[in-house]
Parts: sequence; C-alpha cells; structure tokens
Amino acid sequence: MYPIAKRYVDHVALVPDEAIKRAQRALWETLRVVAEPGGAAAFAALVSGRYEPRPGEHVGILLSGGNTTAVNFA
Repeated sequence: MYPIAKRYVDHVALVPDEAIKRAQRALWETLRVVAEPGGAAAFAALVSGRYEPRPGEHVGILLSGGNTTAVNFA
C-alpha cells in the first residue's frame, strides 16, 4: 500500500476521534448506513472542515462497514 499512497496521495488530513464518531452518527441518521470508524474517516474530514475541496474539485468517498459491530447511536 505504501508505494501506491506515496505515488498518488498528495494530502493527508488528521481527523479527531470525535469527528469520526459524529460522521458515523450522521451517516446512520441520514442514510441508515453503518460505517466502521476507518471507513467514516474521509467523510469526517469533509463534514468537520479538516478537508475543504478546491473549487471544481470532485470528491468521492468509499464507505466501509465490514469491520464494525452493532453501534448504539442514541
């Protein structure tokens, strides 16, 4: 993975755990999608403002829920 990331990744945004939890909750409340924390990290970067797309930039996010357990978002 590192050689691929080194070649193609030009930016990394650090996202606090609380932002990831908020993103997971938002995904559940709006879409009924359960995402694992790592899978919700990119979405968290966007909704928390840690990453702001450049004008005209297209952003895609891949969500994953395969490495999570039942979560109580109450």
